[in-house]
Amino acid sequence: MTTTSQGQPVAFRRRGATPGPGAAGGIGAGGRNTAALDPAALDPAALDPAATRRVLRTAETALLDERRLLTAGELRALAAVPDASVPSMAALAHEVRVAWCGPQVEVEGILSAKTGGCPEDCHFCSQSARFDTPVKATPLLAADDVLAAARETAALGASEFCIVLAVRGPDERTLSRLLELVPLVRNETGLNVAVSAGILTDDQAARLAAAGVHRYNHNLETARSFFGEVVTTHTWEERRSTCELVRRHGMELCCGALLGMGESVDQRIELIMDLRSVDPAEVPLNFLNPRPGTPLGNRGVVGPLEAIRWIALFRLGLPGVILRYAGGREVTLRELQAMGMTSGINALIVGNYLTTLGRSAAEDLQMLADLRMPVGSLTGVL
Repeated sequence: MTTTSQGQPVAFRRRGATPGPGAAGGIGAGGRNTAALDPAALDPAALDPAATRRVLRTAETALLDERRLLTAGELRALAAVPDASVPSMAALAHEVRVAWCGPQVEVEGILSAKTGGCPEDCHFCSQSARFDTPVKATPLLAADDVLAAARETAALGASEFCIVLAVRGPDERTLSRLLELVPLVRNETGLNVAVSAGILTDDQAARLAAAGVHRYNHNLETARSFFGEVVTTHTWEERRSTCELVRRHGMELCCGALLGMGESVDQRIELIMDLRSVDPAEVPLNFLNPRPGTPLGNRGVVGPLEAIRWIALFRLGLPGVILRYAGGREVTLRELQAMGMTSGINALIVGNYLTTLGRSAAEDLQMLADLRMPVGSLTGVL
C-alpha cells in the first residue's frame, strides 16, 4: 500500500482486491456524500441513529461491493459510532474479514529467546534495562530449548513460531545464532519461523531472508505523531526503515500496534494509515497491560467495548491483513474474547506472551472450535 501525503490510499495489493468507484472520495451507498458528516468533528455522543446507519452502510458498500479501502475521514466517522452500535460495526468487520481473507484462523506460538536487558527505553516494556522491573536479563536460550518450545507449538496445531529477542538490533554473534536456529526449527517441526530482533541493516535483512525467515516482526506500535512520547532512544523512522527492508528482501512483514498508551482517537486512525503505508502481511493488535516499574505502569487498561470497537476499526481500515490477537487481550477483553474473534480477528497467539501470562492454549482452541473457525496457515504474499 502507498498513500498520498494526505494519507489517501492510491494503491494496494491484498488478496486480489482492486480499487472501485469512489476510491479517493467519500461517496457511499446510494451516492450519499459522507463528507457532509464532518467526521473530524464527530464523537460517539453526537452521532444520531440515522447518521450511524449511513456511516456503516458507506463502509459496507466500500469494502464489500466496491472493494476499496476506506479513507481516513470514513474511519474517523466509524470511530464516532455510539457504543450501542459497536456490535453492528463488529459484525460488519467480521463480514469484511471473511470476504477479504477467508474463514481460516492462524495460530502462532512465540518464545522469548533472549529476555530483558534491552538498551531501549520503550515506556511500555518491562524488558528495558533502563527501568527497575521484575524482568532481569537472561542470555540467549540454547538451541535445544528453542527447539523444545517449537515442538510444543507444533503439537497444538499451530503453523507459525516466532523467536523474539529483547535487543535494539542483532550483533554478529546473535545474528549467527538466529541463522542456525531458523532452519533447524523449520526442518525439525515443519513450522513457519518468524523472528523479532529489532532494527536491521540491509545486510542483516538479506541474510535472515536467505536463512528462510518467513515473517519478520517489527512493530510501529503507535502513530508517528505520538511515538516520541513513548520511545526516545530510537525513532519511528528507524522502525519504518526496517519494515521496508523486510519487504524488500522478500520476507513477510509482521507490524503491529499497541493501544492504550495515551494516544488520541485521531492518532489511532493515523496509525492505521501508517500501517497501510508499510503494507504488512500481519498486524498483531496489542492492548497495554501495564507493567510494574515502567513509565506506563500506572495507566488503566482499555475497556472491553472500546477494545471491540478498535479491533473492528483495524479490520475495516486494514481489510486484507492477518489481524492477530496479541498481548493484553485477557486483561482488556475479559469475557468478550470470543466476541473479538467475530469482530475482525483471524489469527491469535496461543499460550504465554514475552513477559506476561496468557490463557491456556486449550481454552483458545476450544473457543475456535465453538465458533466453528477452522485453523490453518495464512499468507500475505500473493
